[in-house]
Amino acid sequence: MPTAILTGQPVPGSSIESELRSLGFDVHLAAGVAETETLLARVPGEERVAVVDARFVGHPHALRLGLTDPRFPLAAIPGAVTAQPAARQTLTRAMARENSTGGGTAVDVDSLADRITAALDADGAGVHRPELGSLVAAVPADPQARNEARQAVAAVDDEAVRLKSAVKARDGFVTTHFISPYSRYIARWCARRGLTPNQVTTASLITALIAAGCAATGARGGFVAAGVLLIASFVLDCTDGQLARYSLQYSTLGAWLDATFDRAKEYAYYAGLALGAARGGDDVWALALGAMVLQTCRHVVDFSFNEANHDASANTSPTAALSDKLDSVGWTVWLRRMIVLPIGERWAMIAVLTALTTPRITFYALLIGCAFAATYTTAGRVLRSLTRKATRTDRAAKALADLADSGPLAEAGAKGLRTAARRLPGFATPAVALLGGAAVVATAALTDFGGPWPLVAALGYVLTSALAVARPLKGALDWLVPPFFRAAEYLTVLFLAAKADVNGALPAAFGLVAAVAYHHYDTVYRIRGDAGAPPQWLVRTVGGHEGRTLVITLLAVLLTAAQFKVALTVLAVVVALVVLVESIRFWVAAHQVGAPAVHDEGEPA
Repeated sequence: MPTAILTGQPVPGSSIESELRSLGFDVHLAAGVAETETLLARVPGEERVAVVDARFVGHPHALRLGLTDPRFPLAAIPGAVTAQPAARQTLTRAMARENSTGGGTAVDVDSLADRITAALDADGAGVHRPELGSLVAAVPADPQARNEARQAVAAVDDEAVRLKSAVKARDGFVTTHFISPYSRYIARWCARRGLTPNQVTTASLITALIAAGCAATGARGGFVAAGVLLIASFVLDCTDGQLARYSLQYSTLGAWLDATFDRAKEYAYYAGLALGAARGGDDVWALALGAMVLQTCRHVVDFSFNEANHDASANTSPTAALSDKLDSVGWTVWLRRMIVLPIGERWAMIAVLTALTTPRITFYALLIGCAFAATYTTAGRVLRSLTRKATRTDRAAKALADLADSGPLAEAGAKGLRTAARRLPGFATPAVALLGGAAVVATAALTDFGGPWPLVAALGYVLTSALAVARPLKGALDWLVPPFFRAAEYLTVLFLAAKADVNGALPAAFGLVAAVAYHHYDTVYRIRGDAGAPPQWLVRTVGGHEGRTLVITLLAVLLTAAQFKVALTVLAVVVALVVLVESIRFWVAAHQVGAPAVHDEGEPA
């Protein structure tokens, strides 16, 4: 149980002690600095501790934001400071200095908690201060100031602020106007019944899988039920994040589950639609796989661009300036958020079309919409990159190299091509990746199944892939390299399976691409959580993108169409087992050792 140490003379009628207990703290009273340090030393090192001024006046949610958020090792609000186990020594040292100076510091502050915070700031400890907005947090110095603070507390509805802050600050049009107005109340209902965000996330996954099962029936009633359940799944998907923000239940495992399950739900639904269409005599597996490839490549563009510019300096792009200007005009904000087809708009479109039309029409609309969104976003980012004068860091180059997912063949080739790569112009790196990928995809699409040309192109792809990563990815457009690799590998699998023209080949290819895509998403989530890329043994075991492409084209040459289908199925199972087992092991272990909690508040996916 976390411990809160109340310092100073208690104020008659104050509710601070009961409020701290309601937040789960074990409360101890300390009359002075020396006693506070003694009590602090007695708290076990593996527990959170807080020092709070007994005169504190403020909203309970201000205390919750300041003292219970698991994402930050050190946090403070006026009159209170807290440290998680990872920062306990830092807090203890600041407390010891405060005691040794007899309660005097360079900063003339009456509150001990605030003096400790000032000392932590002087040490450069990185104290998080939450945005309180209209919430009150104060340490009144006299009765009149105390009465004024209490009046300010009474004037603001703490619960209304808490509910509003549960909603993501930046979200899509459908989510903002059609889901969040009521899903926040579902989140509060869940919080009051002790439900966790992970439980709601799991419920959302189960609902989506049931929706996929309904779509797989191929009956009109099943399609209608599937559309309704998909919307219900999305409501729960919004609710889990709002519950996390409402109750500050952030965790490493929860962030991973939320992101991973979103992809699993959507792609499982694609498979359900394809199965339902097959029951009606319409084979749309190629469209389903194409939709998954397009959506995954869109995400890789997002991830790569963001990582390339994560800590880049000197943002002087006129394109970025124009974008900021457009965002200052109300209606353009919503228009630009809608045309990129974020998850709310995308799922709403899929649900409505599933219920009212056919799977083929649904996939056509999805492919057209996602293709337009991909063109719009990618073109804008290319323009920003070309017009931006910035220096990319080693960290960004390392992240892009990890996202590239180069296997042992590309690594070995890169070592021998480093000298040649340094002589190439800046634009050559993405151009080489694009040309090599386009060649293998084109031969897979335009030649007969079993012919040697896709294998020849795959050998060339290994060489171009090695050349593309032979030097650090710090060029203006080098963030395009991972998306080019993803598109080359996925589309090669799609076209070879389609050319095999045997029943079951495209579903097997769908499974293989899904397994590989999971590995690529897992890489992204590890990088976002500052956990590093997957271990090298895992990348080498599953071959890297160039190794898998070479193996698949080789199998297409050596095997019959029926045997090729079996080989794709076996590969899908093996890759899925290897990457899932390692991924689950890693994230569960990270959660158990108390890795820093993360939560995505960025662009809607």
